Amino acid sequence: MTKNILGWLAWIAICFLASAIGSAFTFSQIPTWYVALIKSPLNPPNWVFGPVWTLLYTMMATAAFLIWQKGWKNEKVSEALKIFMTQLVFNVCWSILFFGQHALLSAFFLILSLWLLILLTTMKFFRISRTAGWLMAPYLLWVTFASYLNFSVWMLNR
Repeated sequence: MTKNILGWLAWIAICFLASAIGSAFTFSQIPTWYVALIKSPLNPPNWVFGPVWTLLYTMMATAAFLIWQKGWKNEKVSEALKIFMTQLVFNVCWSILFFGQHALLSAFFLILSLWLLILLTTMKFFRISRTAGWLMAPYLLWVTFASYLNFSVWMLNR
């Protein structure tokens, strides 16, 4: 029981560390640079992003934990978690490109790569645990929407 709680907390810490790094590039830009951008009419209000990402990172961590529980020595598990960690790095890099560097087009190409990595992670997770796969699905959907938002911001602000 303790191992399970500690394992889940470790995955929570990993995912929220990624969130914290990305946020370091994001928060200062929202009231200054980001607020001045022309955005899609479908762009949600800024307050929506925090709760959505908190839920998504929690679901991602839980999914990774469920896979990790199957045993790191299992080749399918280790491969799936390596891809999971790679997509997490891409997630952070997107925040750096979009908010930190204001590189909207580069961020768009990166988010497309991120989307592919999330899809691959989700497929790998489904093969090991259907629950873990389903926990990744909202993240994939959100990044699909975020890709549209990224593209529209680039198009509207060229």
